[in-house]
Amino acid sequence: MLVVDDEPGIIEVASAYLRRDGFRVRTAMTGQRALESVATQPPDLIVLDLKLPDIPGEEVCVRLRRHTAVPIMMLTAKAAEADRLRGLALGADDYLVKPFSPRELVARARAILRRAPGSEQPPMDLLVIDGGRLELDLAAHEARLAGTTVPLTATEFRLLATLARQPRRVFSRFELLQTLQGPDVDGFERTIDVHVMRMRKKLDEAVPGAAEYVTTVYGVGYRLDEQG
Repeated sequence: MLVVDDEPGIIEVASAYLRRDGFRVRTAMTGQRALESVATQPPDLIVLDLKLPDIPGEEVCVRLRRHTAVPIMMLTAKAAEADRLRGLALGADDYLVKPFSPRELVARARAILRRAPGSEQPPMDLLVIDGGRLELDLAAHEARLAGTTVPLTATEFRLLATLARQPRRVFSRFELLQTLQGPDVDGFERTIDVHVMRMRKKLDEAVPGAAEYVTTVYGVGYRLDEQG
């Protein structure tokens, strides 16, 4: 497990409780060190503070989600619902507000890892949808539909992966735009419609009817639905 925070006290307490519960813990106090640590040795879980001295935690999360599906638990002093939802939209799996109970941290870590793929399941860098009919290889940045590679652009792939991580969850256009640009969004939400249109077209060209994986929820945004 990797704990990322710039406060030595939090690093010390969180690490102590996690190790006492049997976790092997590595630590980092900057976003850059966290990215380097994950690239060198991917952990089973990342506990990520949002307020880091170099790279904001939201941006670290976005960069990680470009190439790994390792579970991320965000730590933040922001308790507003909008802040929590934004973190989840960027790819976090859970959210813990400071000050937090170390015992709750351990319990949440256990719960996340119980939900994570095990040794008998697909690797964490492979998203499997619809019983394996649609596969997203996060490491290779490749989408396969019924065994056929779908030539998605990097933007289209990231949008599809965002939807695929949480099937049936509706993402607003703003949330999807954040997955592409990070927390400092500078663009028009309707550009998402163009990317989704092109993505659907490519899915349908690979397998007729596959465009229906991505459903429009009018007035809200988009979600991914299995067809089986």
